[in-house]
Amino acid sequence: MAMVCLSDFEAYAKKHLPKIAWDFFAAGADDCSTRDENILAYKSIILKDYFFFLALQNRFRPRMLRDVSVMDIRTKLLGTEISFPVGIAPTGFHQLAWPDGEKSTARAATAMNTCYIASTYSTCTLEEIAAAAPGGIRWFQLYIHRNRAVSQQLVQQAEALGFQGLVLTADLPYTGKRRDDIRNGFRLPPHMKLKNLEGAFEVCKMSPSFHSLCCLDPSVTWNDIYWLRSLTHLPIIVKGILTKEDAELAVRHGVQGIIVSNHGGRQLDGGPATIDALVEVVDAVQGKIEVYLDGGIRKGSDVLKALALGAKCVFIGRPALWGLAYKGEEGLQDVLRILQDEFRLSMALAGCASISEIGRHLVQFSKL
Repeated sequence: MAMVCLSDFEAYAKKHLPKIAWDFFAAGADDCSTRDENILAYKSIILKDYFFFLALQNRFRPRMLRDVSVMDIRTKLLGTEISFPVGIAPTGFHQLAWPDGEKSTARAATAMNTCYIASTYSTCTLEEIAAAAPGGIRWFQLYIHRNRAVSQQLVQQAEALGFQGLVLTADLPYTGKRRDDIRNGFRLPPHMKLKNLEGAFEVCKMSPSFHSLCCLDPSVTWNDIYWLRSLTHLPIIVKGILTKEDAELAVRHGVQGIIVSNHGGRQLDGGPATIDALVEVVDAVQGKIEVYLDGGIRKGSDVLKALALGAKCVFIGRPALWGLAYKGEEGLQDVLRILQDEFRLSMALAGCASISEIGRHLVQFSKL
């Protein structure tokens, strides 16, 4: 079967992965309302403005007779150039999708010259990820554990290995209730380990819910940004922001970036879709820090919508895993290449020859 869109990779992964692995990757919290809304929101978006509510009727305002014979889809993340504004979001347990796990992910991201955010819960070590793609653009995603020495060691190790950014996940003081994982009694197979935490906790092979409840630190606050700053010179990006109030706090605490994220709908069910929260966050930071987005990106036109509403870059989670499940590194490159081609085409048809020409003028608003 020809793989022509991301839905083809999703169908392949669902058919070929073991049910317990598919359910883990696909799971949302509770009724999965927020997980599903991340995708549906691109078709019907409610945007909050300062004085009234606006409805985005899922329509572009394309411009005609503009020279799009030469396209420039490059952008920069904190000063580092990437080939197009799609990176790979942090997700755990890549060996469930492909034997080489995160090493294949790192190689694919490097081959496509884009950013890969490696998860604390990787099934390969940070050293293995760095060695697999030594020239890659890599950030490290951090969960802060009750044992702060473990988190400190991971941060300093990531910096020493050449990771270029630190992504603090803010929306997981406890793990959301993921019903299929509970029904399946999910745990890692005996041959897989949380490599970056090996030996740190006795419960590393237990279910993610049990591990998180026991070991994640639910007392983390904004003041811990200062603690992280004392550990590293890496720029700090906070992942999981959905409101202007928290966006303003992020700016006040000196972080360099925000990822508008609801953890793929795996945490608080009933929260906003990320594309719905984007404008509020972008307006709140007033250009002082960079704003990115993950959740629900399935087409190149989705990327264009996110950039038009103010995102600097988007990150994909589940589609990256579907690509790995298809053909490992090669499959993930296919996923990224399809998104890249679709994004370039959407830009051209909207009349934009470069990223700098994308803005809110491209989307149509109307009063409710």
